[in-house]
Amino acid sequence: MTLDDLFSPILAGATLNGRLVACLGAGIGIALTVLACSLLPLSLYDLPVIVAPIGASAVLVFAVPSSPLAQPWPVIGGNTVSALVGVAVSRFVPDPALAAAVAVGGAILVMSLLRCLHPPGGAAALTVVIGGPAIHAAGYGFALAPVGINSIALVLLAIAFHRITRRSYPHKPASVPQPTPRARFDAADIDAALAEMHDSFDISREDLTALLDHAERHARTRNEGR
Repeated sequence: MTLDDLFSPILAGATLNGRLVACLGAGIGIALTVLACSLLPLSLYDLPVIVAPIGASAVLVFAVPSSPLAQPWPVIGGNTVSALVGVAVSRFVPDPALAAAVAVGGAILVMSLLRCLHPPGGAAALTVVIGGPAIHAAGYGFALAPVGINSIALVLLAIAFHRITRRSYPHKPASVPQPTPRARFDAADIDAALAEMHDSFDISREDLTALLDHAERHARTRNEGR
């Protein structure tokens, strides 16, 4: 492995300008989320104004806004239901190590069933289990404030920021500039290929189809030029 391989972008299409915009958006989003949530009387109950998993949510929402894991429902639903799972587990599983394991595993299961898989949700569930007395005393209310309200604020700010910077969020797959018949594959072929590879990819089937459509159009244009 060379240095170029080590430091090359791991995200297809990533540019320095795009990364800088993501840094700016995440910074603004976190700062304004803290300001907005500081208006709530959380300090009276010794609860944090913002929870750590929101930082991870900001990475997804601002750095990879096209990811299925970064869409509004996964962010809001994933964080909130995972916190609920964490509260339930912490109440019925007394051993901390076992509770941590069950909470994270249970959060993944519930998020998957509710179609809101969001990686920071695992951290939200874990936060409840390892949290202090104030978090435990808040019970299921902790999932609403601060976790749920943090998530809603971050999503609303992300929508506004991406509108200003002209990026797609909530994300919709880009359409092919001109309709071209798909000669080599169709949707069933893509589904079959995904099933055959026995793996998961951080891209929706619709985005993958659009990407292949664009690639096929460019290949056809290049071959016709020759």
